[in-house]
Amino acid sequence: MNTLIVPSSPGSGPGIAPELARSWLLVAATQPATFDEAARSSADAVVLDIEDAVDASRKAEARDDVGRWLREGGSAWVRVNDVTSDHWASDLEVLRAAPGLRGVMLAKTEHGSQVTDTFHRLGGGVPVVALVESALGIENATEIARAEGAFRLAFGSGDFRRDTGMSADREAMAYPRARLVVASRCGDLPGPIDGPTVGTSHPVLREQSAITVSMGMTGKLCLSTDQTSVVNEVISPTRTDVEWAHSFLEDFDARGRIVRDGSDLPRLGRARKIMQLAEAFDVHLVLR
Repeated sequence: MNTLIVPSSPGSGPGIAPELARSWLLVAATQPATFDEAARSSADAVVLDIEDAVDASRKAEARDDVGRWLREGGSAWVRVNDVTSDHWASDLEVLRAAPGLRGVMLAKTEHGSQVTDTFHRLGGGVPVVALVESALGIENATEIARAEGAFRLAFGSGDFRRDTGMSADREAMAYPRARLVVASRCGDLPGPIDGPTVGTSHPVLREQSAITVSMGMTGKLCLSTDQTSVVNEVISPTRTDVEWAHSFLEDFDARGRIVRDGSDLPRLGRARKIMQLAEAFDVHLVLR
């Protein structure tokens, strides 16, 4: 019996659960006219950025624009300023009462207590993505992942490179990526979100997104709407993966779900995970 893989159509990603979200689109909060467009894009998660994307002189204006949009029917995540900044408390004060707030991305997270303080300041019900951007943050990644309120970890790769002097090469970035993956597992969190790809080259984006997947990361920051569909495609199960999982599970059922050797259980877990993701991302197997 032949099968046909039908991929998901490019559309808005709000239906994707945030623990599975692949593309996290950063949108400068200084451009409120673009918020609606971003929300309609194929991004699994939209993150309005009132941190690095906003000059200090415009923080208050950008914060108010974000709060207004969230109160008037908009829905998104927000990247807030770090706990040590003068803007953190004001950011959370505005966002605390915003009904459209899905969660916050906490910039420059270096300690678990910063996540917990943010979580409680927002009322205890808003998920916090901890953006790790420094050597100290990477060193404390497991503590951060285990902190109350931590939802996922994310890699601020640009600031990390500035902090450490490391290059953007795959080999140089393998260590911090691996630390975030291991810490996420230790904290029982979903896979971490990788840093963004700078530039407009889709082949480069595909290559770097494949590295994201190979490292065990399950999301990626995006800098423009046209990056989101590429990231979604690369991080989703491949045609080969879904065909293999489908065949393995069919065979497993046909032999009475009997475990034959030590390799069966790991393969069974992988096959079930692939099919779970295929369902979540609307990738169907159609019999023909």
